[in-house]
Amino acid sequence: MIDLYTWITPNGLKVAIALEEFGVPYRIHSIDITKGEQFGASYLDINPGGKIPAIIDNETGIKLTESSAILLYLAEKTGTYLPHKGVLRVQTLEWLMWQTGGLGPTLGHAHHFLTYHEGEAPFAEDLFRNDTRRLYGTLDARLADRPYLAGNYSIADMAAWPWVSRFTRHKIDLNDYPHVKRWYLHIAEREAVQRGYRVPHFTGAVPLP
Repeated sequence: MIDLYTWITPNGLKVAIALEEFGVPYRIHSIDITKGEQFGASYLDINPGGKIPAIIDNETGIKLTESSAILLYLAEKTGTYLPHKGVLRVQTLEWLMWQTGGLGPTLGHAHHFLTYHEGEAPFAEDLFRNDTRRLYGTLDARLADRPYLAGNYSIADMAAWPWVSRFTRHKIDLNDYPHVKRWYLHIAEREAVQRGYRVPHFTGAVPLP
């Protein structure tokens, strides 16, 4: 049994979707970041950085933070959604790191400047609007000749999809990125994704373009 500490953010959804896909039993602990619960003493004991998500694997005693590290841990624990060796393993890790180091941070800033504080910082808005479009273009080019980011459906897709699900906050029309749109809609149909999208609670249906 895994204890999942999470909230309704793309990084939180990454892990919830992964747990559903892996079929690993888990308990949900809501950490309401709008109320500052991530800074409570009991949660800081789990993650001193005060971020979600985090897990505790009660089978192994491992306590783990950072969403992509959790995905990698679950893939290796279950032996699924990550090739064991070869080029596809390397490519899966490559695109997992692409999401971790580029897509996620940039789109997080896009949420801040393009949606929550629109009109307050024109320079930052232009910067993150342009970089967001660049990253969507990169994703679209990668998916032009393949159904998923690296071979079969993998933790790389699980990592990127929840961020793309916030496309309205990025001021992105998915019709401008047809390969991303096809990939996004195909993954959205997965039952595990639908279930994970409701964790820690239902906020609405998966957004559709």
